[in-house]
Parts: sequence; structure tokens; C-alpha cells
Amino acid sequence: MKTETIEYKQGDATLEGFAVYDDSSAKRAGVLVVPEWNGVSEYSKKRAQMLAELGYNAFVADIYGKGIRPTTQEACAAEAGKYRDNRPLLRARVRAGLDALRKLPGTDASRLAAIGYCFGGMTVLELVRAGADMKGVVSFHGALNTPNPQDAKNIKARVLALHGADDPLVPEAEVLAFENEMREAKVDWQLVSYGNAVHSFTNWTLPENNPGPVSYNKKVDQRSWIAMQNFFRECFA
Repeated sequence: MKTETIEYKQGDATLEGFAVYDDSSAKRAGVLVVPEWNGVSEYSKKRAQMLAELGYNAFVADIYGKGIRPTTQEACAAEAGKYRDNRPLLRARVRAGLDALRKLPGTDASRLAAIGYCFGGMTVLELVRAGADMKGVVSFHGALNTPNPQDAKNIKARVLALHGADDPLVPEAEVLAFENEMREAKVDWQLVSYGNAVHSFTNWTLPENNPGPVSYNKKVDQRSWIAMQNFFRECFA
């Protein structure tokens, strides 16, 4: 396995992602990782390494730009808000990450998928709403809303949304709207709702059993990772 920090461009913006790949002669499916609202971090890099251990080439996309790594909740919210409120720019940034994944040595460009966490979950859903040619995407505790639900007709990929049933940041009305969006567009979709889980249930850097809106849940983290693996086996069969 090789690990590498890679600079790439989207328009005039310089972005800096993180790659884990095998450049041997055997082609590997590629998985894009889109981080939470704090951007490229040790957590998202670890997830890429975990994907590489499963046999995939992985690339952590940089949505914000090189050197932009917010560290406070206020700064994270401000940075994420720029892209949440400008979905065309968000789609362009994540597509640039997908292109970088496609170019990694040893990546089978015909077998691509993406996963995203929180802000990243919203982002990978926007990627396929924009018509990206992929096998599948997985949203972990991501926002499910979009200002352009009619774009679901562009989705070619399978969709798996892994959701905390008690997530106060993704209310029931948003979940129902997502279900209707997927259903009306006849997408190949699944939504798994995990009991006793709130937002950020996969993030082991957070306290477990935290009474607030975000909390790590080890059991649900493990269950959702297994669900992703089963989903990818189907996507890449």
C-alpha cells in the first residue's frame, strides 16, 4: 500500500487530498471518501486506510481547499455553509475529487463508489444527483435534503443511507422527503435507520453515549461498516 498527499485543482482552487492505493498490476475498485465538516483529517485518512485494507484504492476528497482545515464548531459551520448553500460549487469540488481517485495508479475507473460522513454524506448524494457515473454511494449520518430533488432522476448509482434514528440534526420530515425523492425517481436505494443512534455515530473521536446531538456509538459504527461492505460486494460484483 502507498499513502500519498496529492494536490489537484478545481477551477482556480488548489485542493489537497489523501490517497491510499496499490499500484500493482491488479486493478482495484476505487472508493472516494468525503469528510465531515472539519475537512480532511486524521479520522478521514484512517477511514481511507481501512478501505484499502478491504481491497480498494481510496482517496479523501478536499472540498474546502489546501490549508483550509477549520478547528472550531463556528469555523466548521461557516466553511460547510459556503458549500451547503452553493450546491453547484459543492458538486464541482466533489467531482474533482472523484477525478483524482480515477487517476490513481491501479484504480479500475469502471468500478467507483463514494462514502461520506455528515457533511460528506450530503456531498456524495449531491455527486450522484449530478449524474456521476458510479456504482454506489454510502451516506453515514449525512444530511439528506437537497434544493434540487428533481435531480434524483440523474442518479445512476445504487444509494445506501445509514441514518441514526434519533438524529436531531436530520429530522423525520427530511428523511421522509428523501424517501419520496428516491421513490419517485425510481432509484435503487436503501435507508437503514439505527435505533439509539444520533448524529456522528461513526466518529470515534467523540464521547460515547453523549447526551447531546452528536455521539459515538461503537455498536452502530460496527454495524454500519459491515452494511457498507455488503453493499460494495453487491455494487462491484
